Amino acid sequence: MKRINLQRARTQIARPTTIRDINKRIVLSYVRDRAPISRADIARETELHRSTVSMIIDDLLADELIVEMGSGVSTGGRRPTLFELKSGKATAIAIDLTPRLTTVAVADLAGNILEKETFSTSPDIEFMTSQIIDRTKRLAEKYGDEDLQIGMSVPGLVDQRLGKIFHIPYFDWRDWDICQRLEEATGLPVIVENDANATALAELWFGHEKIRKTDTFVTVLVGEGIGTGIIFDGQVYRGEKGAGGEFGHMIAGDDAPVECSCGSRECWEAYASENAAVERYRQRIKSSEMKGNDIDMQSIVELASNGEKHAVEAIRETGKYLGNGISNLIVGLSPQVVVVSGRITKAWDTFADQLYRVTERSVLAGLPPTDLMPSSLGDAPTLIGACCLVLARKFGSV
Repeated sequence: MKRINLQRARTQIARPTTIRDINKRIVLSYVRDRAPISRADIARETELHRSTVSMIIDDLLADELIVEMGSGVSTGGRRPTLFELKSGKATAIAIDLTPRLTTVAVADLAGNILEKETFSTSPDIEFMTSQIIDRTKRLAEKYGDEDLQIGMSVPGLVDQRLGKIFHIPYFDWRDWDICQRLEEATGLPVIVENDANATALAELWFGHEKIRKTDTFVTVLVGEGIGTGIIFDGQVYRGEKGAGGEFGHMIAGDDAPVECSCGSRECWEAYASENAAVERYRQRIKSSEMKGNDIDMQSIVELASNGEKHAVEAIRETGKYLGNGISNLIVGLSPQVVVVSGRITKAWDTFADQLYRVTERSVLAGLPPTDLMPSSLGDAPTLIGACCLVLARKFGSV
């Protein structure tokens, strides 16, 4: 699933197959990225005939994908009509499953959330299947539209092409048939993706401007585990049967503060995940009067941001191990940018120097440095990623 690169659009226009569909997606992408934009501007930048652009614009208006937004400045003749994406019309149902919370939301073509509901994630797979189907079906009926599609993000091993979820380690769910059952219950197509890949897609579509203009980057999703999403040449790299990018399980030592989701204390995620940071904090406050039973990552991040020494130490040590893993990614993949995502980025100033110090050693002599930056997507990158799974089908080629 590749987002159309507007700089390379002309090479796609010349393809002999499905030319009308490709041109339609290109024009829609120009409206999305360059709005407000006129027919003449689109024709000039794509080198499509004016008549072709006009026919496609008429189709997009009829499909309620774009709307007129007024007139532009005249260059000697009539003032041109300007277009933008139509907002407010349900396009995607996004399902975001995390180990603690699950969200079902409805989004429009611009990625705006129109409605969402969040509930606690249960380890009972049948209960969760029922909850997700019931809530999704209710939203599908409320926003009923033949163009609706479902995008789903899960923290596990997925074959996106086949729509199969092989394993979710946190709950040890195997061969979960939720996609097939959702399609049967709603009549809508379902696209499923690993949460780290979904986050990478979200960065490509809605991240910082620098990321959106970058062809090759890596996202590191820090949560209960560690996930990595890889974008090569503007598309998600998934590897064989969706198993690419499982760097959270690379060996980082032999005595981590917590177990990885796979049960090992050697994996990178056992050293650099939220669970590792929480455990480090608990160890530091054992001798104090403060109880650690109710401490979570959100609390530690807030304490560290306010300068509480135990939280600062826990975050900085976790940042060191996070940097070690990112260093290996830089050596092996040589990305232009590494984006760190997750709640830990709210304390970026507390540990960023740890990352920079470690990763600077990773750059081979003579090569440009890899930029390191926190995500700009806020608290729900995987939900945005689930939306993007559908949007990518609308805007880009499959």
